[in-house]
Amino acid sequence: MIKVIYFLFFCTLFTCNAQHEQKSKKDQIIQEHVYDCADKINYYTNLNDYQKCLDEGIKKDATIAYLWQQKAMPYFKLKQYKTGMDFLDKAVRLDSNRYLSYRAFIKCIFVKDYNDAIVDFEQCIKEKGDSYEMDHSYSFYIGLSYLQLKDFFKAESYFEKTIFNQKKMFNEAHHLDLFYLGVTKYELGKYQEAVTIFDEALNQYPKFSDVIYYKALALNKINNDDFETSNLIEKAKEFASKGFTINEDNAIYEEYPYKVKW
Repeated sequence: MIKVIYFLFFCTLFTCNAQHEQKSKKDQIIQEHVYDCADKINYYTNLNDYQKCLDEGIKKDATIAYLWQQKAMPYFKLKQYKTGMDFLDKAVRLDSNRYLSYRAFIKCIFVKDYNDAIVDFEQCIKEKGDSYEMDHSYSFYIGLSYLQLKDFFKAESYFEKTIFNQKKMFNEAHHLDLFYLGVTKYELGKYQEAVTIFDEALNQYPKFSDVIYYKALALNKINNDDFETSNLIEKAKEFASKGFTINEDNAIYEEYPYKVKW
C-alpha cells in the first residue's frame, strides 16, 4: 500500500514538474517573441518584421494560441479580415476557452459576420455563461448582431437581458448598452420608451452626441416639434465635434453601428 501511495505521489509530482517546465518554456517563447520583439515593432509600417518575430516563436512551439492570436490582430485593424481570421481560427482550435469569445467579438465588430458571431457567442454562453469580452456581455453582442440583422424583437430581448443583469450586479447599466436598447426601441416604434432609455444613458454620459441625436428623432415622432428637434440635433452636432461619441477602444479601428455621420 505504501509503495502504491509513493508511486502515485511520484507520478503526480513528475507530472506537475513536467507541466510547469512546459509552461515555463511557453512563457519564455512568448516573452522573447511577443514582448521583446513583436511588441517593439509598429505593424502599420513594418508588418513583415512584426510577423517574423511571431513566426520564429511558432517555429519553436506552434501550439501556443497566443502567438496565432497576435498574428491575427493587426490584419483586422488593417481591414484584411480573411487573413486575420485564418490565423485566429488556429488560436481558437488551440484554446477555445480563451479565444472563442474574442473571435465572436471580431466577427461582430470588425468582420460584421453577424450570423456567425451569434453562433460563436451562443456557444460561449452554453460553455461559460453570459460572461464578458471587451467590457461587454455576450448577450450585448448578440443583441447588436440581431439589431444589424434587423431582427429588432430579438435584439430588444438580448439588450434588456444584459441591462437587467448589469443593474443587478452593478446597480447601473453601461451607457452603450442603453444607447442600443434605445435605438432598438426606436426601430420598433416605441418612441416614448426609447426617450426614457436615452435619458438614462445621458445620466451617465451627458454629452453622448449619438444618444442626443436619436433622442431628438424619437421626440419628433412623439411631438412633431421641429424646433425642439433642431435644437437637440445642433447640440448633438456640437458635442460630436468635440469627440463626445461612442468611446469604445476599438471604435478607432471600426465604426460602431448607428454612429451618426455628420
